[in-house]
Amino acid sequence: MSDDPATLQIEIVFADTDEQRLLNLTMAAGTTVADAIEQSGLQQQFPATDLASLDVGVWGQPAARTRILRDGDRVEIYRPLQMDPRDARRTLAEHGQAMGQKSTDT
Repeated sequence: MSDDPATLQIEIVFADTDEQRLLNLTMAAGTTVADAIEQSGLQQQFPATDLASLDVGVWGQPAARTRILRDGDRVEIYRPLQMDPRDARRTLAEHGQAMGQKSTDT
């Protein structure tokens, strides 16, 4: 948390299929979700992904990009799912497996 009321300490997280980033940033008070994402540099780190088109949230709750952040907020950028989790569980169950279980196929 920031001791200066003019600044915020926030986290921004994003993961693609191969790598993930968690950034701890200091932002000016009044920063929006969109501002934080833009200033984070994540778009340059993931140039193949249009971050502006992805859904976002704060602490696991969907959020508008215009939402003004508070000190300690965690901004999450959600990529589209490759498969619905219910379908993934169903497919694994058909093969006698569970989520998080290592495959016994070799």
